[in-house]
Amino acid sequence: MLRRLIPTLNRVLVEKIVPPSKTTAGILLPETSTKLNSGKVISVGPGLRSPEGNTIPPAVKEGDTVLLPSYGGTQVKLGEKEYVLYRDEDILGTLHE
Repeated sequence: MLRRLIPTLNRVLVEKIVPPSKTTAGILLPETSTKLNSGKVISVGPGLRSPEGNTIPPAVKEGDTVLLPSYGGTQVKLGEKEYVLYRDEDILGTLHE
């Protein structure tokens, strides 16, 4: 059984963040009010190679919270968890608190 997936080149493995559907007081939230397509970076590939042979590192690192596009990515299931594999340039940005 696989325990860790290390992406190749400029790919990034992301676990999508599922927003809570209920508040701590028990109020059910509509699906549209909690919709923010974000995820946590689990693993990052080494990066692309430039024509000169230098490695161009990805813009994100493990542990970053990122804003994801509505479509795209490759679904990956490891054990019971589901992940999505994106190219570095497909990630829209990082989220900070």
